[in-house]
Amino acid sequence: MQKSPLRSWLLLSTALFILWLLLTASLSADEIITGILVAVVAAVATPRLAVFSGFRLVPSAPLAILRYLFNFSLALIKANFDMARRVLTPSLPLKPAVVEIQTSLQSELGKLLLANSITLTPGTLTIDVIGDRMLIHWIDAQPGEDIMHATREIAAGFERDIKGFLK
Repeated sequence: MQKSPLRSWLLLSTALFILWLLLTASLSADEIITGILVAVVAAVATPRLAVFSGFRLVPSAPLAILRYLFNFSLALIKANFDMARRVLTPSLPLKPAVVEIQTSLQSELGKLLLANSITLTPGTLTIDVIGDRMLIHWIDAQPGEDIMHATREIAAGFERDIKGFLK
């Protein structure tokens, strides 16, 4: 089912307006009017609206986005402490390896968000995305790491939350 250009444009405008409100942290009339104008102009100036083709337009999507942001923040804090511990304790073994994980996300936007979530978490780096597979450089891989275990350890939490608002 193909989305109409108007629907994609409205979705983009709305998302940009919400981003504007979050960044300005103000509900004053002048900020709202300026935000609407900036969102509309930016949406009109965007030549390709296909980036929003992966969104799930369901009532639970905003809650899923908040859950993703919360869980990503926790993973980020945990990974930062782990990396700090490894740096401050040189005797801890590092077992870097390139592992392969599998994703069930179907949209390009979903895969992009998953890959970036993995890369932004210290200790992991997305190298490549090929179909439903991702190559990840992982600082703490076990020898002979199988794809299912690596997927569970690296991406399962992010993917579960992302599926709530992206395909």
